[in-house]
Amino acid sequence: MTVHFIGAGPGAPDLLTLRGRDLIAASPVCLYAGSLIPEAVLGHCPAGARIVNTAPLDLDAIMAEIAAAHAAGQDVARLHSGDLSVWSAMGEQVRRLRAMGIPFTVTPGVPAFAAAAATLEMELTVPELGQSLVLTRTPGRASTMPERESLTNFAATGATLAIHLSIHNLARVVADLVPAYGEDCPVAVVWRASWPDERVVQATLGTIEAAVAGSMERTAIILVGPVLGVEEAAESSLYARGYDRRFRPQSAASPFAERSE
Repeated sequence: MTVHFIGAGPGAPDLLTLRGRDLIAASPVCLYAGSLIPEAVLGHCPAGARIVNTAPLDLDAIMAEIAAAHAAGQDVARLHSGDLSVWSAMGEQVRRLRAMGIPFTVTPGVPAFAAAAATLEMELTVPELGQSLVLTRTPGRASTMPERESLTNFAATGATLAIHLSIHNLARVVADLVPAYGEDCPVAVVWRASWPDERVVQATLGTIEAAVAGSMERTAIILVGPVLGVEEAAESSLYARGYDRRFRPQSAASPFAERSE
């Protein structure tokens, strides 16, 4: 018996890895975060599977479900939204599984910020303008933020910010970022990225509050940074004619000439 932690992606039932889909289809028990994962994803479960919405359960109750499946020798597909590496609460479950001697695997998923960027048809790193992406959030009831990880500190870098779990704190986000980015800095808010009712609001730090006007709550990504407003930009050297690289040596004298053969 194995517990398979699976990143279920941002919402669309086909934005799963093949491995994740196949593990769901092979597991007779499925525990899923029903507050964030649409029921359409459960269409990958096998017929007769025991499907448990963990949204109303505490950690002890979740582990009791897993322990029962372990006793019955049944694999568990444990679904979390997006990718498991950030804000998934997988870590606390893994620590308990190790203490209980129950084996597990981890399968990554499509993160929400990537789905939001796809909706915007946008690359979040632009040559000579922005080469870093910061995934962060504002403090919430369930989790505080280390003092050093403030929006003002991240804003000082000028990097592109993908701010999660913070649409309810939009006024604070704006207040913290305007001093560094300015009121004209582009902002995009993507609500329920990849869901059928997905919505996008694009504005600036100076206008985003009025543009959103309380129309979105939860499950929204706030993207901020100069790269969001770029229509023309410098091209990278990667595919530039004359750029000497391992897979495209430019002359017989290139240090990459022999390696490419």
